Amino acid sequence: MQRTHRRASTCWLAYLSAILSSTASAVPEIVAAPEGLRQCVVCHGVELTGNRSVDAPNLSVLSTWYIERQLLNYKRGLRAPHGSTDDLIGREMQPMAAALDDESIVSVLAFAERVPERAALVTMMGDVARGAKLYTSCAACHGVNGEGNQSLSAPRLSGQSDWYLARQLENYQTGARGAEPGDIWGAQMRASVAMLSDEDDIDHVVSYINSLSP
Repeated sequence: MQRTHRRASTCWLAYLSAILSSTASAVPEIVAAPEGLRQCVVCHGVELTGNRSVDAPNLSVLSTWYIERQLLNYKRGLRAPHGSTDDLIGREMQPMAAALDDESIVSVLAFAERVPERAALVTMMGDVARGAKLYTSCAACHGVNGEGNQSLSAPRLSGQSDWYLARQLENYQTGARGAEPGDIWGAQMRASVAMLSDEDDIDHVVSYINSLSP
């Protein structure tokens, strides 16, 4: 009986060890931010998954071409221009982007490229069926699965912080974003959000986006 018990215990320990090893190997390694870019992770997190408490969206799911464009838009005043009070949260990002030179932007993009993708936590619960109907026109650019399309300058939506998506849709509606001369793609989005009649529609379409997985 002792030998059987010992053998069973040994088998159980080996099995448990295999599970733990498998689980450990499945966890993506955290990528450290390069020297000089620590300010990015202060708000967006060490994994760039965002932080709602400081209004920082999830960057880990965004393509580097889109991140680059938005950094340049902030630098050029196409997003949250200096002196504007329409997008105060964006104004917090504007000086951060303005401080980046070309070399720093290249480093930011390389860092973002290395960080594993992680979907943001779901915080909104609207009418997904209603949202699916509203999303039909969005799919023409952003893709049926919210995967994005660089050729149409449409970023990925799936996995993004839902509260951030809702805020940006509101910003487009009010002109806080996309109204600056020269922001061609922002102007296109402003026209597109006209189909959303109220805050409820925004909640519904964002809730549907939460259900997408590219």
